[in-house]
Amino acid sequence: MSLLNVTLFGRFTVRWGQGLPMDLGPRKAQELFCYLLLHRDRPHNREILADVLCGDSPTARPRKCLRQALWQLQAGLGSQTERLAHPVFLVEPNWVQLNPQAEVWLDVTVFEQAFDLVHGVVGRHLGAAGAQVLQEAVHLYQGDLLEGWYQDWCVYERERLQQMCLTVLDKLMDYCEAHQEYERGLVYGACSLRYDRARERTYRRLMRLCYLSGDRTAALRQYERCVAALDEGLGVTPAKCTVRLHEQIRVDQLESPRSE
Repeated sequence: MSLLNVTLFGRFTVRWGQGLPMDLGPRKAQELFCYLLLHRDRPHNREILADVLCGDSPTARPRKCLRQALWQLQAGLGSQTERLAHPVFLVEPNWVQLNPQAEVWLDVTVFEQAFDLVHGVVGRHLGAAGAQVLQEAVHLYQGDLLEGWYQDWCVYERERLQQMCLTVLDKLMDYCEAHQEYERGLVYGACSLRYDRARERTYRRLMRLCYLSGDRTAALRQYERCVAALDEGLGVTPAKCTVRLHEQIRVDQLESPRSE
């Protein structure tokens, strides 16, 4: 049985199995599909859904716009949906929902499941299996959600998932420090800064990892980068705990890690 493979991290793509990307038609049809995927846990009232997706349409009433987008989306998926044992959507006169039984693989779903699996577990206490799960989750995160889309609902979900990704990277850096895998931890730290250049917590972890790897100079340079990023991005100076960590590294007397 073929799966409908959907990628929402980075560039939005839809494939049958490992085939070529599909064209789902007009942008509103794509938006409808992505919204239903991201809110796949419940049915959606047509009036509310139409207002969310088509309320800003200057040429059509929202309900009509939604009806057209749904038709275009089903047409874009085409007759190939017959390959599936269950329909992709459940469509009723007043409700629309992604079918919970549909054979759809979604990168966001796998990422969220990995996050939930280790929620509340401190990174240094992760087992090898837990760390592997998070490493695979980071691999799935090929970019922020639906890059280039700026609808309110999309921006909210993008920020939520980005924070989850940063938390995953925190746990992996903590795990790497505890298991003396410093170089790998530095890679995760660099990845974290790509999504939030002024994230002070990440700089502290990078300072520790650099120092523990035997490169005190690099650790001190991370502090300098932190100072510059905070000033340019937020107009603030480092927190006392960051300054204290810098001083410990400067005098070559690093304390044991503290829970953040």
